[in-house]
Amino acid sequence: MKLIDGKDISGKVLDEIKLSIDERLKNNLKVPHLAAILVGDDGASKTYVNSKIKACERVGFKSSLFKFDDSISENELISQIQDINEDNDIDGFIVQLPLPKHINQEKILNKVSPDKDVDGFHPNNYGKMTLGIDTFLPATPAGIIELIERSEIQTEGKKCLVIGRSQIVGRPISILLSQNNSFGNSTVTVAHSRSKDLKKLCLESDIIISAIGIPEFIKGDMIKEGSSIIDVGITRVKDISSPKGYRITGDVDFKSVSSKVGYITPVPGGVGPMTISMLLKNTLKACELSD
Repeated sequence: MKLIDGKDISGKVLDEIKLSIDERLKNNLKVPHLAAILVGDDGASKTYVNSKIKACERVGFKSSLFKFDDSISENELISQIQDINEDNDIDGFIVQLPLPKHINQEKILNKVSPDKDVDGFHPNNYGKMTLGIDTFLPATPAGIIELIERSEIQTEGKKCLVIGRSQIVGRPISILLSQNNSFGNSTVTVAHSRSKDLKKLCLESDIIISAIGIPEFIKGDMIKEGSSIIDVGITRVKDISSPKGYRITGDVDFKSVSSKVGYITPVPGGVGPMTISMLLKNTLKACELSD
């Protein structure tokens, strides 16, 4: 079994981005600027945004945080987004999710300029991704691809099972892995809550990417020897033996699965760290496109 160390790979990506920034500074080129909109006081969202700010500091990016009370109206938020769209100093920005219930999430995301949509969620960028046109890829799927490539996991002709069909992870990663690319050319099956014979599908798969959010759902008897597992799930599970009263676990029962697999990502420390590094990679790309 080979553990895919997302922290290590993410660190290498950030180091490469920093080298690019150093080179830009030598050539008197603009330093990338990433901005984030945070609405409300959700603890997890605050933590995630702070992680992005720290990553920006590490690589030498400028960063800005636009924080608003959760009572902000939808029209007021749209006005703020339009201001950021028109700010030439900001190369990319994200709207941190979730948003308050009175705000239409899809409407808000569609107001972000496609040229600054470093989350890769705008329909223009999503459509380009589907067509195989170079664009900003959604950060988590892009991170998964990076893990697969740098771990030298062979995808061509392999049977790949994606469990979960979300717009953020499941659907885009299934599209990317089926495309005619060095990291693609897989035969992809997408499973979900209504799929039948899921165990059979798992046993037939060379690569499993799980993003269903059910802790320790995939057991050792559900996978074949030598398969590769990318665990996107992350759930807090009650654990009285832990000082925090909980532990973080993924979709995969690591104990029963790890002895059978060829490659596997841990949770935490696998896919999670890659999301932020790929967000910064998109921001650098946005900046380069505006040179």
